[in-house]
Amino acid sequence: MTAASAARPSRILQGRTAAPGFAAGRIVRLERGAADGIAAARTVGTPDEETAALKAALAASAADLAGLIGSLDDEEAAAMLEFQLAMLEDDALTEPAFAALAEGMGAEAAFAAQLDAEIAGYRASDDDYFRARGSDLEDLKARVLAHLAGEAGTAAMIADDAILVGRDLAPSRFLEIDWRPGQGIALAEGSLTSHVAILARARGIPMLVGLAGIDAPDGTEALLDAEAGTLLLAPDAADRALFDARRAAGLDRDRDAATFALEPAATACGTPIQVLLNIGAPSDLAGLDPALCDGIGLVRTEFLFHGRGGDDLPGEDEQFEAYRAILAWADGRPVTIRTLDAGGDKPIPGYTLDGEANPFLGLRGVRLSLAREAVFRVQLRALLRAAAHGALKIMIPMVAVPAEMAAVRTLVEEEAASLATAGTPPGRFELGMMVEVPAAALTLDLFAVDFVSIGSNDLVQYLMAAGRDSTAVAALADPLAPAVLRVIETVAREAAARGVPVSLCGDAGGDPAAIPHLLAAGLRVLSMGAAAVPRAKAAIRATTLPGRRP
Repeated sequence: MTAASAARPSRILQGRTAAPGFAAGRIVRLERGAADGIAAARTVGTPDEETAALKAALAASAADLAGLIGSLDDEEAAAMLEFQLAMLEDDALTEPAFAALAEGMGAEAAFAAQLDAEIAGYRASDDDYFRARGSDLEDLKARVLAHLAGEAGTAAMIADDAILVGRDLAPSRFLEIDWRPGQGIALAEGSLTSHVAILARARGIPMLVGLAGIDAPDGTEALLDAEAGTLLLAPDAADRALFDARRAAGLDRDRDAATFALEPAATACGTPIQVLLNIGAPSDLAGLDPALCDGIGLVRTEFLFHGRGGDDLPGEDEQFEAYRAILAWADGRPVTIRTLDAGGDKPIPGYTLDGEANPFLGLRGVRLSLAREAVFRVQLRALLRAAAHGALKIMIPMVAVPAEMAAVRTLVEEEAASLATAGTPPGRFELGMMVEVPAAALTLDLFAVDFVSIGSNDLVQYLMAAGRDSTAVAALADPLAPAVLRVIETVAREAAARGVPVSLCGDAGGDPAAIPHLLAAGLRVLSMGAAAVPRAKAAIRATTLPGRRP
């Protein structure tokens, strides 16, 4: 910063980079008017009229969310919204509000009071997951109140140079906005591993979190430098000139990185590094050149299950066609498809459990698959059939103990034998697991697997006891924490000693700041979103491994 700006430190807010990039424009406050007491927006009617109004607002809000979920090709983004929809359809949430209407209270006041009580309960929870869900309920409250006031939908369009500022941002709000280059986000709360941070990185929207004292009104000129982690308010000419120079240098760097995006990755000392893709649906591959990567390191199969439940779960043929299409795109490169990772913050009606006290430590991932064996067998059959069409690797999530992988292998062998008997023997495949539970990371020598992939997002969450969406402990949810890097190094060393291929498919794999540390820990295969590949390959090229010379 210039000497002039340094003399006014109150204008500079320091935060943490959740998504890199630059944005110059004017502040737009995120808070919806509907959340700030819109009870006067209309006259309170009779109890019957208020009941009808609230029912209509709830139905419209559910339609909003269902439509938004249905419009998304990103399975992870859609899963983020399903919690809100599930809560909205839960009678236990709305019944107290309807009871208050019968006593003469207005719809806005009754619903706001009920949601405020729920939000307070979530915020007061000892569990990070439930505390983080408080933001989703706040967003849900604002949506319903906006419909009651006739103000719904006003948040979707923002100015081309808007820098959105607020306490926090729920995934549904993010996904409603028609994002364009030049816009940015600055939050007082939030975390680097939150769902919104993941979305912002995937879409190239610069974002800062943890900025204390963001009290600038709408229209304030601001410069968001998400490379340096700063938000500069009311900049002068010298500030703008310095910012423009930094932004131009960043664009030049990104152009240089894009130039080599289709080239194989290697460190400055010549060590080859495999770069794989994480995808949430086949549509993620549209327009991508397979030369961008060495294969696909993670296919999240939840996209097939979104908005479905009960008797409407995807069948064997539907799954088979989706998996075959992904293998065809890879054109012989290896494709790692993860079996259904439901539970936690990814509910499926009629399949996942309702009301778990701690969903992230409950029946999810492989635990749920083994408990819902019939559904699991359908997916395994589809995967085994698809194996004849490419280099398939089947990956099992949330494994904690060897008995789980042994049970999975038994099911795989049974379904493979069944297919062979029916005249459609499966092609060759590998069976491996995600390493995201610390128990598995520390006992890797006990598992009989063909490969492993470190899921850094959940590994960090479980190892540091810090929820990925919990602002209060955001500083602890750090993939570069010494304990996390030590566990990653342990996994890499043990896997190498046993001749088991190891990769990392969590968010850290595409983070230029993390990549040198991951390579130093012994990893040679990283998987990431397609948008992260150019910068990741540039970071790899700039890295010299310990004991090696460029």
